[in-house]
Amino acid sequence: MGDFNLTVILDAIRRVPAGLSRVELAQLVGLSPQTVSNISRRLLDQDLIVEAGKEGTGPGKPRTMLRLNSSGKYAVGVHLDPAVTTFVVLDLVGAVVKHSRITTPAGADPDAVIGTIAAEIKQLIAGSGVEAARIAGLGVASPGPVDLGEGIVVDPPLLPGWHRVPLRDALAAATGLSTLVDKDATSAAVAETWAGGPSGAGSFIFMYMGTGIGCGIVLNDEVVRGTSGNAGEIGHIVVDPGGPPCDCGQRGCVNSTCIPRVLVAQAESAGILAGSGDRTDRTDRTDRTGPADATGAADGPAVQERFARLCAQAAAGDGQARQIIERSAVLVARAVSTVTDVLDVDRVVFGGPFWSCLSEQYLERIPDLVRESSATRRIHAIEVVGTGVGEDVGAIGAACLVLEHTLAPRSQRLLLEG
Repeated sequence: MGDFNLTVILDAIRRVPAGLSRVELAQLVGLSPQTVSNISRRLLDQDLIVEAGKEGTGPGKPRTMLRLNSSGKYAVGVHLDPAVTTFVVLDLVGAVVKHSRITTPAGADPDAVIGTIAAEIKQLIAGSGVEAARIAGLGVASPGPVDLGEGIVVDPPLLPGWHRVPLRDALAAATGLSTLVDKDATSAAVAETWAGGPSGAGSFIFMYMGTGIGCGIVLNDEVVRGTSGNAGEIGHIVVDPGGPPCDCGQRGCVNSTCIPRVLVAQAESAGILAGSGDRTDRTDRTDRTGPADATGAADGPAVQERFARLCAQAAAGDGQARQIIERSAVLVARAVSTVTDVLDVDRVVFGGPFWSCLSEQYLERIPDLVRESSATRRIHAIEVVGTGVGEDVGAIGAACLVLEHTLAPRSQRLLLEG
């Protein structure tokens, strides 16, 4: 209970950047003033918070404000996407201290990719100027599915050759850092709760727009991971019953209609983008997401570049390009509506490495579509917004996994052993 109360107080301070007094904390979290005072002293001794001046305009003694100590702890975050891998060092308030990005190595050799990631992490830390003792750990955001308990990546559809790869243990051994692995969409949702501001409060889903499309879930300020850590796998929600076949046996799933490589293939087929050199029966193959798919991870950087061109053409007024993006917005809105009806959330937050390409057209269409189809539209509105964290939400979320695990209030902390 003591550890839980400590994290509750730390979380309350974190959510008010201007700071809170001990009296305000006691009123906010429902603990006695003495308990708040004792816990505040512990947090001060651990360098997690600082006393940041006094405030007070009315009668009585001015109150000392407590704020997070940004340099009290740091975390390293890595976002492994089939197209690009992003790295950050994050401070305690969620600000990026150091950042780098590399093209994800091609091929189907996880060991080579892990070696490259480990080398980049060491270089990043060395260049950050952060004391090694203040780094709480390493978080890694990976495409799912993942075995959360073991830190294993389990056959992600867009990373061929990644069959039960022990990513957590391999990076821990290579870097010497305590390491956590989670899904990219879940990591992004964690980033939103930690560094997203108002968009990260309450209950929301995070729609992760990357090489694949995923969903992170936050209910009542707590991230939901599910039994195995794979909650939010929305790739096989049917959004177009007459659409192309999917490898799951259905037609018109998110994975076979909405992800960037599918839209790139549609643009190539329509002549909007020149062929990539791998056009053989390409339109028919866009539904396949297994390891043997030639349009999978080996094409990740190329898909990213070509998708950016498609979005740029749409933004420039190309009618056919706009039609492809517009159609994808309608289909994604159907998936969003399914999830929001099931979970009854306050908002939908979009983000991820491909979000900046899509944001203008998606925000023109999706809010109205979600509102019109919402089962609770006569009770409460569903807000649809872009991430408050920025383009690197995956890597920032990976670093926030460490901060969340160490410092955030979680119901599991209340469980008694014995």
